[in-house]
Amino acid sequence: MDKENYILFLARIVPEKGLDYLIDAYKKIKTDKKLVVVGGASHTNGYYEEIKEKVKDDERIIMTGFVQGEELQELYSNCYLYCLPSDVEGMPISLMEAMSYGRNCLVSNIEENTQVTDKFAATFEKSNVEDLKQKLENCLDGEKRFDEKEISDYILGKYNWDDIVKETEKLYEK
Repeated sequence: MDKENYILFLARIVPEKGLDYLIDAYKKIKTDKKLVVVGGASHTNGYYEEIKEKVKDDERIIMTGFVQGEELQELYSNCYLYCLPSDVEGMPISLMEAMSYGRNCLVSNIEENTQVTDKFAATFEKSNVEDLKQKLENCLDGEKRFDEKEISDYILGKYNWDDIVKETEKLYEK
């Protein structure tokens, strides 16, 4: 896959991750960039099958299944945009990983996402396919692109493992 020629979605294929919103929005835009969907079903085989059915007629959408290791690193480091359209999140590790690679991101405006990204990502209104479509088009047109180094420096500074360990040790010492 060519560098920066695709949008990356990476998560479990479950309804709360909002993949169906992304697919619906993506199908409404004209772009040569592919949509790469990475992840497997997680106790939701029915939903996974619905997603496969939804994408089967669009050759621009590639479902890879579960990916790890070097292949995963390549997917992160070469995507044009990482998209996480979730309705519900905990601490979105895949979002932090994408940002650590300096990737521009488009995320739903839920607090769990915006707390991680701060000002370094584009957002859209949760569950709103039309808003997602518009923001996706804006991102693909190059609007509001962030500098890769700024994104990476921000996220690696905010979630520095050494600092987290020191803070945890302080809590235990109290």
